[in-house]
Amino acid sequence: MALPESIAVVGAGTMGNGIAHVLALHGFTVHLVDISPQVLERALATIGRNLDRQIRKGLITEAEKTATLGRIRPYTDLAAALSGVAFVIEAVPEQVELKLDMFRRFDALTAPEVVLASNTSSISITRLASVTNRAERVIGMHFFNPVPVMALVEVVSGMETSEETVCLVEELARALEKTPVRVRDFPGFVSNRVLMPMINEAIWCLYEGVATPEAIDQVMRLGMNHPMGPLRLADLIGLDVCLHILNVLYEGFRDPKYRPCPLLVKMVEAGRLGEKTGRGFYEYNQHQ
Repeated sequence: MALPESIAVVGAGTMGNGIAHVLALHGFTVHLVDISPQVLERALATIGRNLDRQIRKGLITEAEKTATLGRIRPYTDLAAALSGVAFVIEAVPEQVELKLDMFRRFDALTAPEVVLASNTSSISITRLASVTNRAERVIGMHFFNPVPVMALVEVVSGMETSEETVCLVEELARALEKTPVRVRDFPGFVSNRVLMPMINEAIWCLYEGVATPEAIDQVMRLGMNHPMGPLRLADLIGLDVCLHILNVLYEGFRDPKYRPCPLLVKMVEAGRLGEKTGRGFYEYNQHQ
């Protein structure tokens, strides 16, 4: 399969706009889709700010910024956005039923040869593929936040995903100057199966009064050479997202080691979700 010239990115939130950014910067025409015009407007503004940051760092030029923004076409109509594209990347919120509904719609609205990729961080690719008539062309393409900076893409094969589809996604990741790593379709894949128990254990340390958030993060930064402590990272990811992934792991393996800490559950119930709400384990100025 040849690399597609046009790619639809469905969902213009944090991950979707980051994916659109790197695709457009590397020469792909991007159909960026969201049901909310306001979310699309914010996404384009975010992409513009992030491109400006790259200009200040000397990574790109003003001309490259202009060309990149010119390759991104916003849509609120899914059918119109998917018309003529050769590849779809789903980046809607991490909710199983929502993603299943999206894949049913993708399958109905695109030609049979179009590859359908999900940016899911934990949901079964095999399950998403099961609601389509092209299971061999359904795959996980898991980017990491912030997408313009992070080099990894987890390439997740479902039970029926073809080798041809895997190779295409690997080639696309490399075209974006990312490093593709193949993993199999198990709950949490590799990244979150390893990361989330660590974050959860840090929350247990806080819950049990072992140390302050600052101390826990400092131990991991200075002692383990992590660039960011686990509690600060949880705030960046979103505590609701962390809780969801831990629940997927717990339900998928039925192993108590994945049981979410009660403090995490309480914080999500209180709406303290991290950076995006201005308060998590730390407090943030949302106007910065």
